[in-house]
This record gives sequence, C-alpha cells and structure tokens, in this order.
Amino acid sequence: MSNNIVKLKKQKSITHEAKTDVYYVYILECKDTTLYTGSTHDIKKRIQAHNSGKTGAKYTKTRRPVTLMYFEVYPTKSDALKREWEIKKLSREEKLRLTNSFLK
Repeated sequence: MSNNIVKLKKQKSITHEAKTDVYYVYILECKDTTLYTGSTHDIKKRIQAHNSGKTGAKYTKTRRPVTLMYFEVYPTKSDALKREWEIKKLSREEKLRLTNSFLK
C-alpha cells in the first residue's frame, strides 16, 4: 500500500489540517451506494461542495449526501491526477477493498 495514505479515524474524520501545498485523491460513497473518485487541494471544502449540490461534480449532485470513504495525500497535482486515474480504472470491488483496508 502507498506510503501517501493517511488513515482516517473510526468516525471517518480527516486527521490532519487541509493544506494547499498537498493534493488529495479521494473516494466518496454516494447516497445510492455508488462510488465517486476525485482529487482536490482542499478536501474539506470539496466534500462540502459535493454535499451542497451547487459546486460539486455533476455526478454527485443528484446522489447526495456523500460520505468520505478514503483518501491519499500527494505532494503535487500531477501525482494526484495520476493516482486518481489509476483508481478510476479499478473495479467497484477493488475500490471497496481499498476503502475497507483503509477504514480498519
């Protein structure tokens, strides 16, 4: 597993402050149990945007609320985008295994 992974506490809260000099790749679970993968430089703000339905992704707009299931931290936007693409290519089962191992 990548050393860029930051564990979430059991209550699924982010365990460190959001910083603009790092980038996050994340997986959300939508209300309809589908999974959404994205990247951002401010994870707290982005999740709020997804849940507001105004500035979040089109996909999550009709599937609110969303819950943060997983995230990784990267030093550059390029690294985060590469990892986001890798995760998006995974099957649902592989993404669930990733999130399950992360929340333990």
